[in-house]
Amino acid sequence: MKAAEVKKITPILFAEEIESCIQFWTEKLGFQKTIEVPEGDKTGFVLLEKDGLELMYQNFASVDKDNAAIGAAVRKGPTFLYIEVADLDAALAATKGAELVMPVRTTFYQSKEFGIQDPAGHYLIFAQQGAATQN
Repeated sequence: MKAAEVKKITPILFAEEIESCIQFWTEKLGFQKTIEVPEGDKTGFVLLEKDGLELMYQNFASVDKDNAAIGAAVRKGPTFLYIEVADLDAALAATKGAELVMPVRTTFYQSKEFGIQDPAGHYLIFAQQGAATQN
């Protein structure tokens, strides 16, 4: 049996409202909205993109309308994302104001990392690989 060819994996994060998440990713991290779908007077779904990277957010009301069978499951969250960056200090400065849940640390695998929560409560761990050996 031939294995399926995976071409891309894009995370979908769910939240009660996603407007503040859109603002977080576009204003702090330079992502662009490439698809935005309204849900009533709110944004129900958004696809954010930067340099070939993609991230989706969908609000609970949109999920309920789209696929009610998974509505309860998406509310269980949160999601955890491990995000490799070129410059940890730049990522720290860009995310200033977000709730810091893990201060900058050096790992045994020579990475420097910190963790925050996005406006929806998802955990984002930013890491610069090899940064611990550069000093």
